[in-house]
Amino acid sequence: MEDKTIWQLILLGALAISGIIGIQSYWVLNTWNAHEEEFDSSVRIALRKATEELAALDSISLPDRDLIKRRTSNYYVVNYNNVIDPNNLEFILQKTLEKFNINSDFEYGIFDCSSDEMVYGDFCSISENYENTPDNISIQLPKYDEFIYYFGIRFLGKSANIMTKMQLSIIFTIILLLAIIFFLYAMYIILRQKRLSEMQKDFINNMTHEFKTPISTIKISANVFASDPTIQQNERLSKYAGIIQEQNQRLNNQVEKVLQIAKMEQDNFKLNFEKINIHELLEDIIESTSLKVEEKNGNIIAELNANQPIINADRLHLTNIIYNLLDNSMKYCKDSPNITMRTSDTSKGIQLSIKDEGIGISKEYQNKIFNKFFRVPTGNVHDVKGFGLGLFYVKNIVDAHGWKINIKSEKDQYTEIKIEID
Repeated sequence: MEDKTIWQLILLGALAISGIIGIQSYWVLNTWNAHEEEFDSSVRIALRKATEELAALDSISLPDRDLIKRRTSNYYVVNYNNVIDPNNLEFILQKTLEKFNINSDFEYGIFDCSSDEMVYGDFCSISENYENTPDNISIQLPKYDEFIYYFGIRFLGKSANIMTKMQLSIIFTIILLLAIIFFLYAMYIILRQKRLSEMQKDFINNMTHEFKTPISTIKISANVFASDPTIQQNERLSKYAGIIQEQNQRLNNQVEKVLQIAKMEQDNFKLNFEKINIHELLEDIIESTSLKVEEKNGNIIAELNANQPIINADRLHLTNIIYNLLDNSMKYCKDSPNITMRTSDTSKGIQLSIKDEGIGISKEYQNKIFNKFFRVPTGNVHDVKGFGLGLFYVKNIVDAHGWKINIKSEKDQYTEIKIEID
């Protein structure tokens, strides 16, 4: 993935997270305000009912205006215009608040005009568990200068009461925070993997380029060595010279494959399309490969049945992927390679099939064989060499052409690779 794409994703993700956090915060704040207004309304109604009941006991009339004043978010004062009996007040407050489902601990005080101070009444718990008195009780409630006879009440459990009603909002907020944390962690992993991937690519590119010079030097030296008349007359030295040339060419092919894959991953890879007669190309490949197959007592069967063999493709890379598939068929045979190459017409173009009678591939590995560096496990047996890049290269070339590739195989029976050429 390109740097630009990754940073675009991060930017879009950051904007999305900011928007979600903003909406969630707005929703939670509005929900809190709504519950707070509901609490305030319930408290005012309950205090009015309690005051009216207390006034009925004392046979007095209440003020027409400014009966209840809210001093802070959880502290209220109630104008009474008469001396207040603490016992009657506490009993009526507890009964009335319970009736209106105001399940919040509270403390109250009564103003004594003779001493000009609030006389602390008591702390009242809805659970009636007075052993666990909270630490935030006031002892001295604030005065209110505009009233002469009044009482004050402070709700200690207001916030807890509202939080209880907001459980669903809190759960959704926690889920959102977990999702944001997961997204940030995923972004961290992506950036970390990208950095490691870039380091790996740089290392492979530098390594393969460094290999090119010694490989070329070895090739020139091996050719000079092999062409010397003295070496040619010595059967043992001539054989070793051939081995050096063969293995040097094999190493050069692997390096070239790695370089081509690196180009594909860096988007520096371009195909040179041209009109190709695939039947003629396959016949040339079979001719050049048949000697090697016959040396292993095998054979290649060509069933070129397509009526329109002309395709639009990159000749070099198409040739390479066919050689790769043939090479696999020869490497993973049982005793001798028996290979069938077939072309047939499809509704969109041509289907190329390469089938062998080799060791096959287990079902569990068939969806992994096109992965980079993947090789089918063979236990402690390492008689077939390779880097796991051949089929990865094939898959990338097929994808670059816009074709499709699939595999069908049975363990210890056969493997068939089909390429749908449009």
